[in-house]
Amino acid sequence: MAEGLSSFWGPVTTAEWCEKNYVYSSYIAEFFNTVSNVPTILLALIGLINALRQRFEKRFSVLHLSNMILAIGSMSYHATLQRMQQQGDETPMVWEMLLYFYILYSPDWHYRSTMPTFLFLYGAGFAVLHSLFRFGIGFKVHYTILCLLCIPRMYKYYIYTNDVSAKRLAKFYVATLIFGSICWLCDRLLCGEISLWFFNPQGHALWHVLMGFNSYFANTFLMFCRAQQLGWNPRVVNFMGFFPYVMVQKPKTQ
Repeated sequence: MAEGLSSFWGPVTTAEWCEKNYVYSSYIAEFFNTVSNVPTILLALIGLINALRQRFEKRFSVLHLSNMILAIGSMSYHATLQRMQQQGDETPMVWEMLLYFYILYSPDWHYRSTMPTFLFLYGAGFAVLHSLFRFGIGFKVHYTILCLLCIPRMYKYYIYTNDVSAKRLAKFYVATLIFGSICWLCDRLLCGEISLWFFNPQGHALWHVLMGFNSYFANTFLMFCRAQQLGWNPRVVNFMGFFPYVMVQKPKTQ
């Protein structure tokens, strides 16, 4: 993590990752950790276009937009390694999980008007507190808990889905999550050993790329499940034989 070129952004005020700073540009602290967010933006843009084109509920457009915002925040954080930009990365992470929580649980919520209100107040409260205090490990624990709260519902959707292609999306979601987490942990916990290698595999950058696909697979699977709930006769179509997206056929009354 030693510096190469001079820093445009000044002294580092955040936690660093296992990538040398300012090696390729004085404007980008961690080059690979920055540019590795680009796939997330492109995949979210594809999902957004599909959601708008087929007139999915607005929640899915917001979800894809939140993926893009999160990736942009991550780029800003890794490019500058400044505390404010780190908050601009971490706060959208929590907001995104609250949005996933809403999409997963709102269909069975008996008091539907209370859920978005509570989640909005929760997200706003967290943003204020996070701007005042450095949570450190507390943020990671909090974020992990939010992720774990979504897993039971994702599993329920999986077991109640008979479509093979949709189940494959869920499996890709799990696979990218597992491999991405391994990359994140190796980069964080084994940096001392990795720094001695001739080649740094850039585990955190790989985490970004895998999480971009992870979000796309999760969003596409949830769009399929929601279309089933609404009776839109969804099916997973593979563009050019390998890139999956959801196509729906709504009843004529819709």
